[in-house]
Amino acid sequence: MSALVYVRLIGFTAGALLDLFLVVLVAGYRRPRAFERVLFFLALALFLFYSGVLLGLNAQIYYPSPPAATLAFAVALVAVGLGLLPPLLVHLHAAYDRTLRPTKAGTASLTWVRALVGLAYLPLAYFGPIASPRLAEGPPLGFLQPGSHLGVYYGLWLAAALLAAVCFEFRFLRQAPGRRQRLFHWALTLFFCLASLLVVYTYVFGGPRDSAWSAGLSTAVMLAAVVPSALLGYFVLRYNFLEIGGQRNLVYAVSAAFLALLYLSVVRRVETWLEPTLPPEATGAILLFVLVVFFEPLQRLAGRALRRTFRQEMDRLQRLTAEMQQEARRGDPSRLISFVEGRIREEFGLAHVRLTVHGDGAAAASAPAMVGSARLERFFLRSAQKQLGVLEAGSYGAVVSGETFAALEFLAKQLPAAIDLCRLIEEKLALERQLAERERLALLGQMAASISHNLKNPLGSMKTVLQVQLENPGLPESLRQDCALVVAEIDRLGTKLGQLLSFAKPAVRVGGGPQRVAAMAVVEQQVALLGREAERRQVCLQLDRAGETPDSEIFVRGSEEALSDAVSNLVVNAIEALPAGGTISVRLARRDTSLVLEVTDDGPGIPPEFRGRIFQPFFSTKPSGTGLGLAIVERRVAEMEGTMAWESPVKDGRGTRFTVTLPVAE
Repeated sequence: MSALVYVRLIGFTAGALLDLFLVVLVAGYRRPRAFERVLFFLALALFLFYSGVLLGLNAQIYYPSPPAATLAFAVALVAVGLGLLPPLLVHLHAAYDRTLRPTKAGTASLTWVRALVGLAYLPLAYFGPIASPRLAEGPPLGFLQPGSHLGVYYGLWLAAALLAAVCFEFRFLRQAPGRRQRLFHWALTLFFCLASLLVVYTYVFGGPRDSAWSAGLSTAVMLAAVVPSALLGYFVLRYNFLEIGGQRNLVYAVSAAFLALLYLSVVRRVETWLEPTLPPEATGAILLFVLVVFFEPLQRLAGRALRRTFRQEMDRLQRLTAEMQQEARRGDPSRLISFVEGRIREEFGLAHVRLTVHGDGAAAASAPAMVGSARLERFFLRSAQKQLGVLEAGSYGAVVSGETFAALEFLAKQLPAAIDLCRLIEEKLALERQLAERERLALLGQMAASISHNLKNPLGSMKTVLQVQLENPGLPESLRQDCALVVAEIDRLGTKLGQLLSFAKPAVRVGGGPQRVAAMAVVEQQVALLGREAERRQVCLQLDRAGETPDSEIFVRGSEEALSDAVSNLVVNAIEALPAGGTISVRLARRDTSLVLEVTDDGPGIPPEFRGRIFQPFFSTKPSGTGLGLAIVERRVAEMEGTMAWESPVKDGRGTRFTVTLPVAE
């Protein structure tokens, strides 16, 4: 065999293995992006081409007259690979351009890119039904020979696709963010430019007339696709380009398998060369046992590579753990969970990450979950024999890779410490806020006491004098009206001072044990007292005991004063918010170990812009309001160890409902 045949054998084998390596790599790390899908099919087309010509070449070498079925199968593989190569090359660059500009690409830009991709696929209409029958007339290696019946037309198509790739690569070169990406696109730009010139010279203009030069140039063109595949594989493995090379164990396994296959192929070739001198079994045994000499150097080399990889992974995990600890110091568990999910998803290139934290240590279901077609791996977070939560992760491929699985196991052991730290800091911040609130309320109480001392007595004296004057029958009518107005204003000021004192006054518990209060009686009393005010404003105030008998009673924890303040302020707020003809419903119901108090009105509801501020002290939408009503309710409910919720609108875009839940005193 000539040297050119050996070059073709080695080159076609390397091209087939290299493109098959890219196919396996992309398939194992598939993502829902068009770019990866097109790259997969382009690598598959090149693999079919190289495997077809390799099959045809081996058939010509081993058989004096190659079987027709073998050549037909080789022709079919080469035809599919060659037919899909030009359009997929253009489509790949268009898809990559789309990933670089997902939001900036305008309608006009997308239109011409789609038109270009459509034009690239258009020649398939000729090479499918018209040119394919002619392919069987020649051997697989004759398709790209200069002057062949397929060479000129296919050469023009391939050259146009290469020129389009040059334009795209030049565009990518200007937009590349880093030095390595610029180097990658610069190398591809140069390669596609030279390849297009070589294709035009060889297959459009006929190339050299000498048969040896013609065969050499056709071989160079056929092996040219190895260069970008090798360049892409190097950047993927070395720099994790396109985020495809993140699965190191997959890369190592596929590389080792391909090297083993390549070595076995070399053994087979050497057996053929030495067959006149040595039996093939002896040659194979010698070449296989020669590998024993390289075991120790390979072991040292693999050990250094594994140690380096281990240090890199540990550095990455320690950096990620430090970021989580730093985020945990903010004392916000929900923000920590979002940060952990986002960083793990970004760092390991996962499709799905979910962190669930159980506040009560409840165990999560151990059955594997599914997201789409991907299986979720579960990693349980444990601290002091107690399960804190679970970390779920799913990859874009079928399963989570081995090194990612080990890294997530390590993080699952570190996350409980970050969660505990976050909770401790949250409790510390809550205590600090409570302390600051108590100090503020203490200061407010001192101010309220001072105001009460300085204003209530003079206001009381003024009211007494004015009431005496109103009892004087000789008081002129004009002065009588003015005095009555001043008395009403003094009453209003007294009410505001009372609210201020009620808000600033802390809860007082009499005796050492927990207090009990008859909730039904207190609510009925407050509804009866406020019924007159509701009638005066022409508002209907109703009490619903939710199936409880009139003589039944429910006791809750807390003081009568606190419950009275909560009920009265909720009802007064509803009365003041309703126009004439409105309805207020006060409903009491027992649910398990809790008493639920609902105050519902059919008024206009709370405007959206005010919903985040209704419980802030001194915030009011009423011109004469103090803004302390709901703040007092919230504080009194908290003193009774209850919870408070609200919703607005309730029905048909109107109404507001406040729900107070209080623990029942057994």
